[in-house]
Amino acid sequence: MKKRLVVIGNGMAGARMVEEILKRDCGAYEIVMFGAEPYGNYNRILLSNVLNQTQAPDAIFLNTLDWYVENNITLHTGVKVTHIDRNEKKVYGLKLAEGDVPYTTGISDASGADFISVSYDEVIIATGARPFVPRIRGSDFPGVFLFRTIDDCDLIADYAKNCRKASVIGGGLLGLEAARGLMTHDLEVSVIEAADQLMPSQLDTEAAKILERAMGAMGLRVLTKTLISQIVQKNGKVARMVFRDGGVLETDLVVISAGIVPITEVAQKSGLKVNRGILCDDRMRTSDPDIYAVGECVEHRGVTYGLVDPIWQQVNVLADILTGVNPDAVYLGSKTGTKLKVMGVDLTSMGEKETEETDDEILVYRDPNRGVYKKLIVRDDKIHGAILLGDTELSDPLMRLFMNEKPLPENRGEILFGAVDGTRLFDAADLPDTAQICNCNGICKGDILTAIEEKKCSSVAAIGTETKAGQGCGSCRGSIAQIISSVVGEVGYDAGEHYYVPGVPLEKSQLVREIRSQGLKSVSGVLEKLGEGKEDPTTKTGLASLLKTLWPKVYEDERDARFINDRVHANIQKDGTFSVVPRIVAGVTTPEELLRIAEAAVKYKAKMVKFTGGQRIDLLGIKKEDLPDIWKDIGLPSGHAYTKAFRTVKSCVGTDFCRFGLGDAISLAKQVELRFQGVEAPHKVKMAVTGCPRNCAEAYVKDVGVVAIEGGRWEIYIGGAAGSTIRKGDLLCTVESHEEVLKYTGRFLEYYRQHAKYLERTYGFVERMGIDLLKGILIEDSLGICAGLEEKMQEAVDAYKDPWQEAEDPVYPFQFEGPQLIEVLQEAENNG
Repeated sequence: MKKRLVVIGNGMAGARMVEEILKRDCGAYEIVMFGAEPYGNYNRILLSNVLNQTQAPDAIFLNTLDWYVENNITLHTGVKVTHIDRNEKKVYGLKLAEGDVPYTTGISDASGADFISVSYDEVIIATGARPFVPRIRGSDFPGVFLFRTIDDCDLIADYAKNCRKASVIGGGLLGLEAARGLMTHDLEVSVIEAADQLMPSQLDTEAAKILERAMGAMGLRVLTKTLISQIVQKNGKVARMVFRDGGVLETDLVVISAGIVPITEVAQKSGLKVNRGILCDDRMRTSDPDIYAVGECVEHRGVTYGLVDPIWQQVNVLADILTGVNPDAVYLGSKTGTKLKVMGVDLTSMGEKETEETDDEILVYRDPNRGVYKKLIVRDDKIHGAILLGDTELSDPLMRLFMNEKPLPENRGEILFGAVDGTRLFDAADLPDTAQICNCNGICKGDILTAIEEKKCSSVAAIGTETKAGQGCGSCRGSIAQIISSVVGEVGYDAGEHYYVPGVPLEKSQLVREIRSQGLKSVSGVLEKLGEGKEDPTTKTGLASLLKTLWPKVYEDERDARFINDRVHANIQKDGTFSVVPRIVAGVTTPEELLRIAEAAVKYKAKMVKFTGGQRIDLLGIKKEDLPDIWKDIGLPSGHAYTKAFRTVKSCVGTDFCRFGLGDAISLAKQVELRFQGVEAPHKVKMAVTGCPRNCAEAYVKDVGVVAIEGGRWEIYIGGAAGSTIRKGDLLCTVESHEEVLKYTGRFLEYYRQHAKYLERTYGFVERMGIDLLKGILIEDSLGICAGLEEKMQEAVDAYKDPWQEAEDPVYPFQFEGPQLIEVLQEAENNG
């Protein structure tokens, strides 16, 4: 008979332990698992995405309940193990009652029928860790939450609906991730940290100050060196926090995210040796030779780990031992390094933050205005520690050099800024098959090669679907692309990942191929030839946008394929009137234009005249029948504030008037806006040009942002966001001229137009593709397509016609003969 292996804990460590055993020898054990949560296994690294609602809970699951059945694993969900009877060799668990929190120290009373016992031959404890809760009076009040599980995210999101202000206790990684999630619920968020700085485990003092300034620019309030004495409630709910220095902070909601503590109760009650964590030797054995432990609950050689990479190393060693693949395998501890995003700001930290050794080399580069800080500590010609904040392009090679203790190049500047000749410090293709590529999910190069060679995966997304690589923080996608390129010579795109529109069962590349090959130039033609007769608004409008991109000069416009906004070139409002936004190029206008706008606002009885965030003027409350006349009277082109297209370029005054200006922002912003005005896209596109890194035009958080720097150069950032999602754009390239800005911006926009999903913003597209892959395609022309991208963008530019001024009279005049109320309300509802 098979030995029975009981795994206590169904988190990332426990489930991965079982995966590795099955991979090595699927018949080695009869496996029984206990999980305190009522689910399969999910990726806790992505919980902040669930809280900020960029991912649904089911999107972060690693193993669904069906997976356990398919692999003949007995899983007891919602059961918390209480102790191990080492004499009888049985594990005892208690079924949690509704409302019990899985990671708490105590559990509710239950009848004996709720107890479960399972005999074992060997046990693996993978109970993980629980949130650390500081001793604060009132921490158990309604409105105070911990942040550790999917259920926690649901509870916080539901409670936040009736709140205005939220506070997070803890300024480490988890605290800032919680703050990021809360900000997407339209709350004023404060972070309270007891230490002198944010992220004291990962950053030195200077880097922390730069990060704090970046957080402040995003609207987050940061209070360091602040201790809380109590949380005060009013009318049964949280009302404020009182600090030890007497200060008070009003708040409606509190999230405690101040670190983690190993869960060791099972080991303690079972008579195993425990210190801070469960004590284990180099074979991951506890003080009982038949009981092992892995993960955050473990203390090995005096160290506990809260990062996934050490956990994967522990799991691999133990799997080798238990299956006999390598009975002599040992775990000797881990060098820790992490790559992550803190509220959209890239950060890499490895090794030591500081050094007192006088012989160590210390290299520091700082650019506070751009939020960039780089620090390297070199000892014995090897990396002893490093911090990259705001610019982590070289994080992969640094991490490899650090983990593998490789000697460094003599020119230390190449480590922080790259080689002048463009050669790479590191190429994932050169690594051994055993090298780990995805730290979040513990995927090695060999797994990726198998997916490429046996499963024919040729895109980063396909590799993710097959192996889970790249589906955590995403920082390994560039390395995945390098491996794909080394095997098949070309990196593909998301084949089979989704249907572009619901009514046509084809993903985008297939849909485009069929449209081109059959010469389909109208929405009705596509639905007739490729669809299933379904004509819902999402399908028709998505197709209309795609067709106009593919056939800019000969697209056959069908008015019923567009929402009313696109049909009448204005935004419908809730009362059935419309909003008119003329194009004010780069935010610069003239007194004569202002007079025409003012006179039109008076003549057509605008209900409100508002300056927009894009430096334009919005006339609200215009009747539909007056739209053609108001366009003529204003005499300016459309600002395209109503459609999925290029919208606007925000700018500062640059060198025209500003004494800090480094580049002619006004001139460049005008060139950019006039070139791309009205160009159709999968979603709206907003840009900015700012004349220095002080960033008055908010270029770092636009779909495309251009920033002037010293030496007459310009940085181009892509994929920024500052709405419900907050994200600093990734640096695409640095150029010398306005012409190069137009060239590389055009390449990116055309590539986005061709390969983004419908309604996918650039920030989602850039994160999905990976900035390293995009740089290779758009800057290095790794696929040899850049000339084609420039040609297609020029076609779109040449085909542009201003919808407000293209003819003496509207093409479809009947649509302005007065509002049909039912039609207006129905289409307004369809348009959200």
